[in-house]
Amino acid sequence: MPNGVKVGEEAAPAPATTGRRRQIEISELVLRYPALGPTCALVLAVVIFSVATNTFLSLDNFSLVVEQSLVVGTLALGQTLIILSAGIDLANGAIMVFGTLLMAKLAGASGFGALLAGIVLCMALGAISGGLVTSLRLPPFIVTLGMLTVVAASSRIFAAGQSFPVNNGLLTVLGQRFYLFGRIEVTAGMLLAVVMYALVWYSLSRTGWGRHVYALGNDAEAARLTGIHVNRTLFSVYLLAGIIYGFAAWQAIGRIPNADPNAYQTGNLDSITAVVIGGTSLFGGRGGVLGTLVGALIVSVLRSGLTQAGIDELYQDVATGLLVIAAVALDQLARRRSR
Repeated sequence: MPNGVKVGEEAAPAPATTGRRRQIEISELVLRYPALGPTCALVLAVVIFSVATNTFLSLDNFSLVVEQSLVVGTLALGQTLIILSAGIDLANGAIMVFGTLLMAKLAGASGFGALLAGIVLCMALGAISGGLVTSLRLPPFIVTLGMLTVVAASSRIFAAGQSFPVNNGLLTVLGQRFYLFGRIEVTAGMLLAVVMYALVWYSLSRTGWGRHVYALGNDAEAARLTGIHVNRTLFSVYLLAGIIYGFAAWQAIGRIPNADPNAYQTGNLDSITAVVIGGTSLFGGRGGVLGTLVGALIVSVLRSGLTQAGIDELYQDVATGLLVIAAVALDQLARRRSR
């Protein structure tokens, strides 16, 4: 009998085989719960900065960190939908800024009309991107890169190089502050963000439309062969993302009541960063909004903690970039090992 194994006994698995199985199990865990890793990273970052600084661990600072992540977090919510469908949107920040300018210019006539016009504008621009991607079968990267240039230039032409202060109560209502339990400072914008994330999470995880989005991101041709209306689903993704960008414009005016054509110039990259760090695959079909929420908080926590630790802003950008590369590398590694 080989290796001294008695009759009726099974040979112990080789160490290499056991290690391989553990790697596959870890990879499957990462793929099944993409928000798990980012959540652990967020908790670790909070612990490190709480120990390294005397000012980070406080309710006021946590409230400020969440508030600073609101606009990018809302942009990232729309970006998540597009990336899940195996696309990318480089124009979302520019679209949002154009929305803030239109809202500010129309605020004197009617606050509700200005808000509605801004959201409709963002929705229309998102629909144009979606239409070009679906009807002409152009790569999302090229379409949204072109839209970025067109919308950014149009915003500057529309604003004539000026910024517009906003005093309308409805447009600035998301910046209003109040206290939960008498201690925790929150804004109306935070509550709106929670509602939006909950609605999109439900749509993706509990509806047929959400299942179609994931199927489209995994394999568009296979989705088509199963009867999914690929172009219709993809167009709806860009349309909904545009609406979300409109709400991000409202968030931006609520936080800083001033519409500036030069604001949020890196909003597109920041939103992609939040999505990728949150565990959503750049190749589509895997991830979700809960991870994006955690990713947006990680970016805000990282910048806040490094600032309070006295780290130069350039090094903060280096740290954020390395984190993005690590997140994409982890996604690729998990996919390879699970095959």
